[in-house]
Amino acid sequence: MIVALLLAFAAAADSLHGSVVTDTLWSQSLGAKKAVVVYLPPSYRKTPARRYPVAYYLHGVWGSETDWTGSGQLDLVMDSLINAGGPEMIVVMPDGDDSWYTTWNALITADACRKTPIATHESADTYCVAWQHYDDYIARDVVQFTDKKYRTRANRAHRAIAGLSMGGYGAITLALSYPDVFTAAASHSGTLAPLFAGPVPFDGHPVWAADQSDLEKIWGGLYKTIAPAFGHDTAAWWSRDPARRLHSLIAKKGKAVVPDMFADVGVDDGLAVNQTRAFKWEAWQEGIPIEYHEWPGAHNWEYWRAHVPQSLRWIGNLIGK
Repeated sequence: MIVALLLAFAAAADSLHGSVVTDTLWSQSLGAKKAVVVYLPPSYRKTPARRYPVAYYLHGVWGSETDWTGSGQLDLVMDSLINAGGPEMIVVMPDGDDSWYTTWNALITADACRKTPIATHESADTYCVAWQHYDDYIARDVVQFTDKKYRTRANRAHRAIAGLSMGGYGAITLALSYPDVFTAAASHSGTLAPLFAGPVPFDGHPVWAADQSDLEKIWGGLYKTIAPAFGHDTAAWWSRDPARRLHSLIAKKGKAVVPDMFADVGVDDGLAVNQTRAFKWEAWQEGIPIEYHEWPGAHNWEYWRAHVPQSLRWIGNLIGK
C-alpha cells in the first residue's frame, strides 16, 4: 500500500514538470543544419490529441540555443507558471549565432567564414552558414519545422516571439516584418534604436547617427559584432531599424496588423535603456501602445532571470486562450 502511494505521488509530481529536448533542423534560408532547444509542457506526452500555442525565445550576441534554459532557467519558470494556473505553451529556442536575426548587408560564404572565423566563442562547423538570411530562417524555417514536428496551434493568433538584447531586437523586428506569422513580441533589454546617438538620458528629442563614424562611437567595442549584419553606412542601418519597420508596416497595412509589443529594460543598462525609451517614444508617436517597464538591474542574466516570468506570463495571456 505504501509503495503504491509513493508511486502515485511520484507520478503526480512528475506530471507537474515539462520536458526539454534538443532537436536539429535543416534551414533552407541558411543552407545549414541548426540546433534548437524545445520546452514541451507537462501535458504534452499525456494528451496526444491536444495542440499548443508556441512562443519563440531568441538569445543574445555570443549566446546559443541553450542560454534560456541553462542561464535563464526558462523551463523551471514555465513549470511554475503552469502550476500556478497559467496556460501551457511550447517554447522554442533556436540557435541564432551572432546574426542579429536579419539578412546580412554583405553575405559571407561558409568557406570564407571558416578561413577567417567571425566568432571565437563557437566552432566554425556550427557557426558558419552558406547564406546569412537569418530573418527567414527564424520566421519561416524554424516556424515551419516546429509546426510540422510538434503539435502546435499553427496560426498567427497562437504564435509569439521574444528575446534578450540582440534577441530582443530580433523579436521586435521579426514580428514587425512578419506580421502574418507572429501576433506578439517581447523584448528584454533589446537594442531597439540602434542609430540612437542621444541625448542621455532620453528626453523625447532623439538625435540619430549621421554617418559611420557616429555609429562606431555609439557602439564602441560592440560595433564589430553588429557591422557584419547591419553594414557600415546609415542607410543600411535605417533599413533594419525597428521604428522604421513599424512606420512602414502601418503605412502599408494599417495599425490593425501591428503585433502586440512588450519591452522592459534595466535602469542601469547603459547599452539598452535609452534605445528602448526611444523606440517606445517612436511607437507612441504612432499611437501604438507598448507594455513597457523599467526595473532595477543591468544588462545581465541576473536581470533576465528575474523578469522572464513577466514576458512569459504576458505572452501566455495573449496566445494561450
